Amino acid sequence: MDNSVNYKFWTVCMIQKEDKVLLLNRQHDDFKGFIPPGGKVEFPESIVESAIREVKEETGLEVRNLIYKGLYEYVNPVSMDRYMIFNYLTKDFEGELLENPPEGKAVWVKIEDAYKLPMQQSIRRRFPYFFEEGSFEIQVEWNQEENTEGRVTIHHT
Repeated sequence: MDNSVNYKFWTVCMIQKEDKVLLLNRQHDDFKGFIPPGGKVEFPESIVESAIREVKEETGLEVRNLIYKGLYEYVNPVSMDRYMIFNYLTKDFEGELLENPPEGKAVWVKIEDAYKLPMQQSIRRRFPYFFEEGSFEIQVEWNQEENTEGRVTIHHT
């Protein structure tokens, strides 16, 4: 029996301009809702390089000086999958937004208004931590039998 864990890495980068953040209105596949730019880390790029590339691909903006905010992960003990999402925040960017971004229209939203938008539970759960001091680690254990989230553990420092 093979007990090796399947690791998959993603990034998210919240871009802040004064009291607003840039979110993508994603309306395709199973991950609908307003989300920050991000995506899969391609081997052998670094995690930060991936976040910078994903922002450029999805918004047209060039970001710098990313601040690490935390780790969000799903673990599935049955399939031995571990999905790790590295979360960043930046206020340092330049460029013009893409006219037709691949993941959904990019919109500047007041942080306080973002809480009222439709969002995936995983985004909603970590959203406030981007704007607080310190970093976070959130682990969600996937319940394969019920195909839903199981135990959720949150650490914030």
